[in-house]
Amino acid sequence: MNAPLPSPLQVAVMGAGAVGCFYGGMLARAGHRVTLIGRPQHVQAVEAHGLRMETRHFDEAVRLDASTAASAVAGADLVLFAVKSTDTEAAGEQIRPHLAPGALVLCLQNGVDNAERLRTVLPGHAVAAAVVYVATEMAGPGHLRHHGRGELVIEPSPHSGPVAQALIAAGVPTEISDNVRGALWAKLILNCAYNALSALGRTVYGELVQQPGVAAVMRDVVAECQAVAQADGVTVPGDVEMAVRRIAETMPGQYSSTAQDLMRGKPSEIDFLNGYVVRRGDALGVPTPANRALWTAVKLVERRVADAAPAAGA
Repeated sequence: MNAPLPSPLQVAVMGAGAVGCFYGGMLARAGHRVTLIGRPQHVQAVEAHGLRMETRHFDEAVRLDASTAASAVAGADLVLFAVKSTDTEAAGEQIRPHLAPGALVLCLQNGVDNAERLRTVLPGHAVAAAVVYVATEMAGPGHLRHHGRGELVIEPSPHSGPVAQALIAAGVPTEISDNVRGALWAKLILNCAYNALSALGRTVYGELVQQPGVAAVMRDVVAECQAVAQADGVTVPGDVEMAVRRIAETMPGQYSSTAQDLMRGKPSEIDFLNGYVVRRGDALGVPTPANRALWTAVKLVERRVADAAPAAGA
């Protein structure tokens, strides 16, 4: 049963990076009261000029609130939870004292287990997983650039119906699915196919798939992921091979989030992408050599980036 929600919604975006800003910005454009919670430089730019949303369909400054404090989730009906997977528990602990009792926390994160992990630190609160299909990046403080798509698949919850309706009305294609676990795995497989290779080659998707050997490596990665999912009792919906091909067609100018992290000198989420498949494969007795090689290679680059950071800041 869907519980009633006020209109307009009061929305907080915990982790106002590219994904959070896109969905928060779309809701703000539709008249909902949105507060972005992010880094000081980003918050200052939004407070001064609004959030610039440079999308495929419009380019405008969207006025909304912004804060650096986790306490800004107070009073929110909907919390778009979009921090990195590495920060899930810590960010959950930060917002827990301030969450309204009836709020829905919607996980807009890479990986397949964030909602489960978040529920452990938010007992008694409604947490729903979501599968995100959008190509975005932050072009600078307060400046979102959208490269394509924008669909959401969300898990059933007491508030999922009204939230989905609000998102659809805001121009975000949204569906509620009883197989979000399978949909999360489908998204994980896409990420495993593209993220590490895009990062290691510093290459956008459209160019990446044209390089020698890439298609074969992707096939190996996808086959391993499907074998692990099957062993884990997961039903992955749709035609995965076709979905992998479509990513390069629908997002040709997109760098993966892993590539964006490494190019900015930040740690990536690779442990929750190819690394997660490796761990589940080890636990289930399924070999994952292609995923292991990509995970290891990205970890080596991360270490090099981390070692170079003090010298760069000196």
